Parts: sequence; structure tokens; C-alpha cells
Amino acid sequence: MPRISIDEFEELIREQVPFITSLGARLEALGKGTATVRMAGKPEFLRPGETVNGPVLFALADVAMYAAVMSLIGRSEMAMTSNLNINFLRPPPMGDLLAEAKMIKLGKRLAVLEATVFSKTVEGEPVAHATGTYSLPPESRK
Repeated sequence: MPRISIDEFEELIREQVPFITSLGARLEALGKGTATVRMAGKPEFLRPGETVNGPVLFALADVAMYAAVMSLIGRSEMAMTSNLNINFLRPPPMGDLLAEAKMIKLGKRLAVLEATVFSKTVEGEPVAHATGTYSLPPESRK
């Protein structure tokens, strides 16, 4: 069972990271070391060429990885992204986006994760893949 509930995570985001709320990202599923986040498409997400811009995909992958971290350590506002690398695989047109994150390794001070981003408008193929490292505060691993 995850150490934080979907409702608790959504509350944390509303209180501590309102930017993510403004994007419309919603945590759909949470398991031990896994998270799925959905974001509805918005016209303001588009770049020239009518495809979703990179910062939106980056933010979606990051929040999914943050949720996966919280699923194992519980609520910890000071767990922070220390590195995130993203590969944009294909340009998604406007539509719902889904990020699936999973923990690769959870240590005392660092968590290493990956997230795959899918688009409802690009059937079955990922549109981005990210790997990230989170710095964990000392009190998070008790």
C-alpha cells in the first residue's frame, strides 16, 4: 500500500506546487513506487506546428515521478528533483497526455526513476521518455 493517498498527494500539489494544478495534472493511479498522472490538452500547450510543447511534457513526467517518490516515502515537501533528462520521441498533437512513472532505485538520499509519456492522439506509442533523480531529505527514510 502506498505511503500517501491520491487525495493526500493532490492536496500537497494544491498547497505546495500550484503551478501543477494550473496545468490540470491529476493523479490517476498510485502504487508502491509507481504513479500515473493525466493532463487534459489545452490550446495554450501548443507550439508552432500545433503540437504540445516540451515544457508541458517535462512537467507531466516530473510530477508523475514526484508522486512515485511519495508513494514510497510518504508526504515530503522537500524531496526535490535534482536531475531530469527527457527524450522527446514524437510530437503529440493536442489531446490528453498520460505519464506513467516507476521507481528504479530508492536509496537513503536519492531516488532514481523513469517516466513514459503517452498521448491519447498517438495510439500506443510513447511521445516522451524521462529519467530523473530526486534528492531526499534525511527525515524521509525513517
